[in-house]
Amino acid sequence: MSAEAGPATAGARDGATRRVRLPADRRTPAAARAVVRSVLTESHLDELVNEALLLTTELTTNAVEHARTELDIEVVADQVGLTVTVSDFAPGSGDELTVGARNDSTEIDEVSERGRGLLLVDHFASRWGTTYLPTGKGVWFRLDRPGADPQTEGSGGDPRMSTDKSAPSASAMSELMQTAPDLYADDPLPDFATSLLSRVAEMVGAAGGTIRLDRGDGQGRQVLAHFGRPPRPGSELLRVPLTVHRPYAGELELDAAPSAYARPLAVLTAERLSLHLENDRLRRADVRRQVWLTFLAEASELLAQSLDVDLTMALVPQLVVPRLGQWCAVHTADEWGRLRLAAASHADESMLPQLHKVLAETGPDSIQARLREASRSAAQIPLGGPMEGFAVPLIARGQRLGTLAVGRHQRHRHDPDEVAVLEDVARRAALAIENARIHAERRRVAQTLQQSLLPPVLPLVDGIGFAAEYVPTGDDAEVGGDFYDVVPLPDGRWLVVIGDVSGKGVQAAAVTGLVRDVIRVLVGDGKPLPEALARLNETLVERGGGRYCTLALAAVGLGPGDQLDVSLHLAGHDQPVLLAGAGGAGFVGTSGTALGLLDTITSPTAKITLAPGDSLIFYTDGVTERRRGRELFGTDRLRDAAAPLAGYSADVVAARLRSAAINFSVEPPRDDIAILVLRNDAT
Repeated sequence: MSAEAGPATAGARDGATRRVRLPADRRTPAAARAVVRSVLTESHLDELVNEALLLTTELTTNAVEHARTELDIEVVADQVGLTVTVSDFAPGSGDELTVGARNDSTEIDEVSERGRGLLLVDHFASRWGTTYLPTGKGVWFRLDRPGADPQTEGSGGDPRMSTDKSAPSASAMSELMQTAPDLYADDPLPDFATSLLSRVAEMVGAAGGTIRLDRGDGQGRQVLAHFGRPPRPGSELLRVPLTVHRPYAGELELDAAPSAYARPLAVLTAERLSLHLENDRLRRADVRRQVWLTFLAEASELLAQSLDVDLTMALVPQLVVPRLGQWCAVHTADEWGRLRLAAASHADESMLPQLHKVLAETGPDSIQARLREASRSAAQIPLGGPMEGFAVPLIARGQRLGTLAVGRHQRHRHDPDEVAVLEDVARRAALAIENARIHAERRRVAQTLQQSLLPPVLPLVDGIGFAAEYVPTGDDAEVGGDFYDVVPLPDGRWLVVIGDVSGKGVQAAAVTGLVRDVIRVLVGDGKPLPEALARLNETLVERGGGRYCTLALAAVGLGPGDQLDVSLHLAGHDQPVLLAGAGGAGFVGTSGTALGLLDTITSPTAKITLAPGDSLIFYTDGVTERRRGRELFGTDRLRDAAAPLAGYSADVVAARLRSAAINFSVEPPRDDIAILVLRNDAT
């Protein structure tokens, strides 16, 4: 091999010359090819077009990728052939001067280690070399006409012009380099890999070949492409690993006789396939991440819909198995840190008893011990033994709620993406469990507070029937402002009270308790009902806060014969319904001023007589304002629903009216529903 300091341009004056400067851009190779093609056409060197364009593409692409500077393209044609020089402006060292000796197997291996593009240059060029200048570096190649006598310095011929009959042709190399996947196929890789494998096998004379790929999905190495016959026993195969990132792994295998071109071409083919495999890996990873994001969004929505602690914990394993693991168990921690199995699931239901048995085992090496460690350390802990997997703590708002344990897949371990998704599921599950616990506590407090505002039982009085129905608002964790009560009076009569404080929540409950207690104290001291209402109004006005209250008070006592005398006072409350025992229903009473709004109020007294079998029905606006779309239940519908109930007991009347109001709409009540029935039970 002799070093060439630069391209020979002896015959340039009889041909054509082009010099252009191009940017470091992905379109530069195409522009350089256009320049070379025009010179070839002008110089009538069309027989060199395939080789010239292939080598120009390789040199310009290499310069764009590595130098990343502008490029000078010089094309010189003469009667014998063509010389192309690609120069960049990147600094380089003169010690790196490289000249390829065509078809020299030793040099080919050395070149192949530096770049596959130079392998093509070395194979097809008559001469080539690298020139270092103060401004940068130039790589050139020379192509001579077939059979031409090239002019060389100091000899009548060039030893590198000898040809290797077994060497691949320019058209075969072009087809190999231009082979690309079908962009519109669902899975283009098998056909693309088969095409690459068959081309390279034919170029090196291989009897057969195989490409195997492991995508890291637990299936192991699968045959991606196959060509020719299976390898003969004892034959030495040419194996080239695919340069792909984890979890992908694979190799190209050829049953080829040793030659100067077999390994370099196999490596070149493997690298071309690896590039597209890497694109496939990234595409699949992107699709998988989108699937995981969709899964997490759906899981969050399902968990958020459940405000029941037990249901939430039972839902978590169903979300995890089998998509994210073979089995899953949720343990909750009590105030002393002891773990209790709350829910578990297994992809194989017949394995559930064994899973429960393993989870219940104790000892230093048991899963229980690993779960306690995960809960204490608030870190991910691997699980060994027959139920291999890992455990992550359930932590929400700084509180350690327990652990989420997940078993590994049947065929492969969890990859980093799955681990990250499981940790995210654990965070969302812990937050959902904590929210459910908070809601359960709020519901318990609300129910306790609501029960304290209502009488535990109604009194049993000879000749008088009392019955009540109460339905809280649809949010069972909220305290309503509706209440009712039956209080004995000092003169032997009974006071029936039903009221509605504006608003909901703890503040409304506080006002409700205040109203209820003040009434009990005032009437217990023997105050007349008008005075009791006036005092209660003063109390609410002085308290302020914008809360007001409507009340209906009825003092009930025995009258002459079997009649009941009722003294009715309405403070802004709806008129009660008088249901006659003989049939018919109508509204009675005169409405007065609601309490807590004005300094003075009016509360007219209405005298009502209840004959045996007659009933007086009190209610709150949760009944009349029950909504179905834009339609309200209303007072008229309440009166019409009560009319057919004449003659029934107070319990039946209250229950039937409650059902009528509830069944009016499929939606949960937006306001509390309170119904209180007073009936003359004399016979």
